[in-house]
Amino acid sequence: MRIGAWYHETGKCEFVVWAPFINELRVKIMSPDERLVSLERDGRGYWRSEVDGVFPGARYLYRLDDGTERPDPASCFQPDGVHGPSQVVDHSSFQREDGDWRGVPLQEMIMYEIHVGTFTKEGTFDAVVPALDYLGGLGVNAIELMPVAQFPGERNWGYDGTYPFAVQNSYGGPDGLRRFVSECHKKGVAVILDVVYNHLGPEGNYLRDFAPYFTDKYKTPWGQAINFDDAYSNDVRNYFIENALHWFNNYQIDALRLDAVHGITDMSAKPFLRELAERVEEFSVLKGRKFYLIAESDLNDSRLTRRNEQGGYGLDAQWNDDFHHCVHTLLAEEKDGYYADFGEVSHLVKSMREGFVYSGGYSEYRKRNHGNSSRDIPAHQFVVFSQNHDQVGNRMLGERLSNLVSFEALKLAAGIVLLSPSIPILFMGEEYGETVPFQYFVSHSDKALIEAVRKGRKDEFASFGWEGEVPDPEAESTFLNSKLNIGLHQEGRHNVLFSFYKELIRLRREFPALSHLSKEDMEARGFEDKKVLFVGRWFEEDGIFCLYNFNKEDVEIGLTLPEGYWSRILDSSSEEWGGKGGKSADKIESDGSRVVLNTRGHSFVLYRLRVPSPLTEEG
Repeated sequence: MRIGAWYHETGKCEFVVWAPFINELRVKIMSPDERLVSLERDGRGYWRSEVDGVFPGARYLYRLDDGTERPDPASCFQPDGVHGPSQVVDHSSFQREDGDWRGVPLQEMIMYEIHVGTFTKEGTFDAVVPALDYLGGLGVNAIELMPVAQFPGERNWGYDGTYPFAVQNSYGGPDGLRRFVSECHKKGVAVILDVVYNHLGPEGNYLRDFAPYFTDKYKTPWGQAINFDDAYSNDVRNYFIENALHWFNNYQIDALRLDAVHGITDMSAKPFLRELAERVEEFSVLKGRKFYLIAESDLNDSRLTRRNEQGGYGLDAQWNDDFHHCVHTLLAEEKDGYYADFGEVSHLVKSMREGFVYSGGYSEYRKRNHGNSSRDIPAHQFVVFSQNHDQVGNRMLGERLSNLVSFEALKLAAGIVLLSPSIPILFMGEEYGETVPFQYFVSHSDKALIEAVRKGRKDEFASFGWEGEVPDPEAESTFLNSKLNIGLHQEGRHNVLFSFYKELIRLRREFPALSHLSKEDMEARGFEDKKVLFVGRWFEEDGIFCLYNFNKEDVEIGLTLPEGYWSRILDSSSEEWGGKGGKSADKIESDGSRVVLNTRGHSFVLYRLRVPSPLTEEG
């Protein structure tokens, strides 16, 4: 069921809104002349009317039967913010310049996460466009935008959005987003949009005035749960499915990242996520190209990406927090909060081999068993990272990894992510070691809400034992302190790190053993006493192995390699990459017997051999 305001070229606009318990509903057209038009109700509680003389740019509100006036729940633009009138948008008028864009296959994506408000000084879509050449030069071919649905005020992470169909006014609105997507596609870059289907923000959230979008059956950390399985949930599902198709169809978005799907409680026989995946797949077939759904979840539930016939939901990929926690605890040596479950090389070995570290075993942090097995889930259905907005911004002070570990450790983190058999995502600025924090910020108008947010942030960090004062989320300085300084990538070690990331992405693309994403054509082994991870990968005639040293000290490791001639491709500790100089051999000629390799502390070394056979076990 199509909802919202739909402009027709003839100067007519069709208004459709779901309000099953309202007895009278009128649309108040506010420009060019103010007038009230009654809508007609159908048997399912949808109200509609086609109104003459309404053109793009016209503003409107819905007047409920008690006289209350509210914006459109499916508004495509809120030019005056969450409390103001909605505006009619003509989605057909935008002239695309991206030609016959077919998208980027998931397996080939190098993702890069951006917060539009802090990526540039201006904080708009248009201001990001000049940086596309910079990102393309790095090797990025997929930009993931943190949520851009209309939120209160001008600064927010985006997860307090209250108009899921509307593009944030302070970022540039619908036209700004369409221009941005078009420019990305012209340069061969896919666009992934973060959407929030587990809750709506509290300020400007008027959906409950129209219909039972929420239920008291369940509780969420953010308030009332969205009604995905109670009475009237069919039309709630329609609202969010239409939202997904809206981004794909009207903005040519290539993929959606579904925020915190563990916050969606749905006990129905056919869960909302499965229905969403089915509808998006139908849409992909209709359009002749693939549109992707990527979940974020802390459930370690492989059903998200299993096919329907396997009892799964059929989503295309999901973020793998376990991989991040493995890397972070080995490098930063933090053991508080959820990091208590990690810290061993064996954890990283399992994550490389399977995906989830906790696949049904006991979690000390949760005090219960956690997760299920992902061993048979393809490697390209996991997104891995050493940093992202959550893992940085949900630290008390918002410190990036560059503020917590050494330069050598930063390169090691880059290697384990970019040379993994899963899809890598970079968090804006990590490629050059950005030093400014990424902190949590809002700009609410409700004083009680502001105080509740401040208290909530303080309470959130109780289990970590971090020292210091929580930056004030409402202060504009917290937002301004989080803005990037991309110019750093041209300076000193920042430039070295940027070039290092660029080289790793090049190697990932050019070496078949690295571009072939497979758990089966891979071997991962850990040396717990020395904090070393060995990873071998192969594809047809191409083979590589990587030795990752998470020890601060230099180590010596004995390995048995296949017969042949190995050539060192990269040593992160070499002087070329700002290190002390590598200790690894330039070349290894193996006759199948044991060889000894030396590596610097917090470094990794990559070797390549063209052989058809996989790497053997340790001698």
